[in-house]
Amino acid sequence: MRFEVNGERVEADPLPGQCLRTLLRETGRMEVKKGCDAGDCGACGVLLDGEPVHSCIIPAHRVAGCSVTTASGLGTPGRLSPVQQHFVDAAGFQCGFCTAGMVVTASTETVRSGEQADLPRLFKGNLCRCTGYRSIRDALAGHGTTEERGAAGGIGRAVRAPAAERIVAGSEPFTLDLTTAALTHVAVLKSPHPSARVRRIDTAAALAMEGVLAVFTYEDAPDVLYSTGRHENRLEDPDDTLVLDPVIRFAGQRVAVVVAETIGLAEAACRSVVVDYEVLPAVFDPEAARRPGAPLVHGGKDAQASRISDPLRNVVAQHHGELGDVDAALEGADVVVSGTWRTARVAHAQLETHATRGWLDAEGRLVLRTSSQVPYLVRSEICRLFALHPDHVRVVAARVGGGFGGKQELLTEDLVTMAVLRTGRPAQYEFTREDEFTIAPMRHPKRVCVTLGATSAGVLTAMDVDVLADTGAYGNHGPGVLFHGSHESLALYRAPNRRVSAEAVYTNNPPSGAFRGYGLGQVMFAVESAMDELARRVGISPFAIRRLNTIRPGDPIVVTDADEETDLQYGGYGLPEALDLTEAALAEPGEPEPAGPQWRVGSGMALGMIATMPPRGHFSEVRLVLDADGGVSLDVGTAEFGNGTTTVHAQIVAELLAIPPETVRIRSSDTDGARYDTGAFGSAGTVVAGKAVHLAALRLRDLVLALAGPGSRIGPDGVLTAAGLRPLAEFAPLEASGSADGTPRSLAFNVHGFRVAVDTGTGEVRILKSVQGVDAGTVLNPEQLRGQVEGGTAQAIGSALYEEVQVEDGQVITRTFRNYHVPQMADVPLTEVRFASTYDDLGPFGAKSMSEAPYNPVAPALANAIRDAVGVRPHELPMSRDRIWRLLRP
Repeated sequence: MRFEVNGERVEADPLPGQCLRTLLRETGRMEVKKGCDAGDCGACGVLLDGEPVHSCIIPAHRVAGCSVTTASGLGTPGRLSPVQQHFVDAAGFQCGFCTAGMVVTASTETVRSGEQADLPRLFKGNLCRCTGYRSIRDALAGHGTTEERGAAGGIGRAVRAPAAERIVAGSEPFTLDLTTAALTHVAVLKSPHPSARVRRIDTAAALAMEGVLAVFTYEDAPDVLYSTGRHENRLEDPDDTLVLDPVIRFAGQRVAVVVAETIGLAEAACRSVVVDYEVLPAVFDPEAARRPGAPLVHGGKDAQASRISDPLRNVVAQHHGELGDVDAALEGADVVVSGTWRTARVAHAQLETHATRGWLDAEGRLVLRTSSQVPYLVRSEICRLFALHPDHVRVVAARVGGGFGGKQELLTEDLVTMAVLRTGRPAQYEFTREDEFTIAPMRHPKRVCVTLGATSAGVLTAMDVDVLADTGAYGNHGPGVLFHGSHESLALYRAPNRRVSAEAVYTNNPPSGAFRGYGLGQVMFAVESAMDELARRVGISPFAIRRLNTIRPGDPIVVTDADEETDLQYGGYGLPEALDLTEAALAEPGEPEPAGPQWRVGSGMALGMIATMPPRGHFSEVRLVLDADGGVSLDVGTAEFGNGTTTVHAQIVAELLAIPPETVRIRSSDTDGARYDTGAFGSAGTVVAGKAVHLAALRLRDLVLALAGPGSRIGPDGVLTAAGLRPLAEFAPLEASGSADGTPRSLAFNVHGFRVAVDTGTGEVRILKSVQGVDAGTVLNPEQLRGQVEGGTAQAIGSALYEEVQVEDGQVITRTFRNYHVPQMADVPLTEVRFASTYDDLGPFGAKSMSEAPYNPVAPALANAIRDAVGVRPHELPMSRDRIWRLLRP
């Protein structure tokens, strides 16, 4: 078969049933991405004879004689097309995994000649999980928001991402965007039962198939308990997992693993494996899981060895504490507000699925190239599981196509390690989109009961909060999400009497895990809704009741233990200004109110507080080298997945050395590079790794000035010495290092406000105004930070109004994007982002972290606006049309 790709003639022999996406990648067109393989997301978008199509649903044989154009065919990094340049100018991407497909769609005459009002319809087939779409709209309008390259320094400027040109041209490599000779493929046989025991496995038929290289069962896997969740201190998560386990605890759990020459053959071999299961009783309701007589998910494990709080009650972690006398305070309160709120199971829905490719290098070392936020923590656990020395394992993360906490796990690397060590061949394991919905950990569903007591003036006297989290079949991140979710959400307020009862419970549902906000969003939904109701009861505004009751510098930052030791400090305090900014913006006009008697309009707000980095230590050690050309090379361990850390790190170095940011060459997330980094989670990229970079750049500057002599200084033109101006390159080579340990920690505050219209006839919620006041300290990159806030808001709108992974009797019903409503361009309003003028004493150049924080107050603010509009309070997420419709018809 002959066809053209980007003007080049191609000859290929597609397999029966093969789609165009995989054929293009086989011919080296790595810019064509896999996001869903169902025609839902647009990451695989190409032009077929000039028309935009999803290549994942185009049969390969149909392109015979046709012309295919990919993003790389539109332009190259050195010679971009006008559309690609617009995406660079507007920072129209974050992780960049969707961008090649976006650019292809944007290049069509239909889009270029269309009206702005038509864009949501024209881009309904292109999903972006990161940006919130505003920057994409700016790109489509030709509205640039970043600065041209070339200027020295970097702090406070809208500096472009180092990889911007490569991303829009489709040439920036993600995890699997490389060619590997003799590559084998891993497929997994998954359990159809949510609770069972494997009595017998017959793998003979699979092993007899030509091209099958290995089949693994629990008898072949390490008998070492671990957790897929990764933290600096591995003891924070329970050791309750085996690589392959004869006891099945959720539908989709691994039963057998096949390594074969092709993925199709590996999947066929999985189907030939015969398994005899003993089906066991299961429990799916976390309330029922704690009751006497409930099936025990991990009842046979040693509680102390596995660090499970109470396996005989299915409780993986619990926290109970009281400050003061809550019952007496509630008894004496003038006003008491109480309610129960529930949040849903939510998928991360990052467009790049989990994937790992592994091989043995020339020295015989195991190399794992993986889509991970935590390559150094992956290396340490792989070494532990397989008894390998760290010097014999290299883990590298290329650019990662989105994470949101979902890639703070070890989900694919272990099976690739087994395959490579057994066969000696390169191996790859890549999740499908269905895998992401059925076996990848999701956001913890929670039930949160809140009771507040207050004086008639609205002063809080008591808070009583009860939290129940469904951690699913395994406890990865269960303790951390439980404790974190029950801390800042409550420590935010100055109630003298507080009680917390919180438990994370095992069920036979799919595992939960880390998700943006790390448990705070679920609890804040309840607490902030209750605070809104309290304001109504006492007759003051929701802004006023927050000003009255929130903590301020000098107040202890505790929940139930007045003597709690903490490294949290008021490094900068922008909450009052964030409240003022949001209140003022919410009073301004927004979108016009819809016409018709069925519409009701209301406003609402909520706030959130979060620590600027994870507790109990988060470490980074970096290396900075002054090169002979006057540029610098930076080795830093944190991963880039749309969080913008590579841009900020380049800005920090550029500011201190007075060089253009683009002359900072960064190698990130490679265990062969920087000495160490805990990982890119907890918004640590700026305030931990960034502090290490800041220190290394200061030390390098000091080395230069010491060589230059007394009175010397560094400027944009070079080093001014007593003898005159000398180029910075004359001082090369020089090397400096820097480190940070993640303590002490500061606090960041976000205040969100909405004005909405609700259709009482259909339950539709239409957002007329969205604004967030942000206490981010020094804004290192205004365009990038604005994008982080917008992206967090868009993701939170999704979980507030649309998104829910439905599970019935342990079986996941929601398995595709088309049945799971990731917000499209049409769903996401413009969010006004207003920054407080603050400076944080603990962050680099006074900055705070701001990747997770914007997500947390959005759902309660939206719920409070709906309550204001219709007079009835939502208590369950998502607040979908059908739920709002039923809410109005008790």
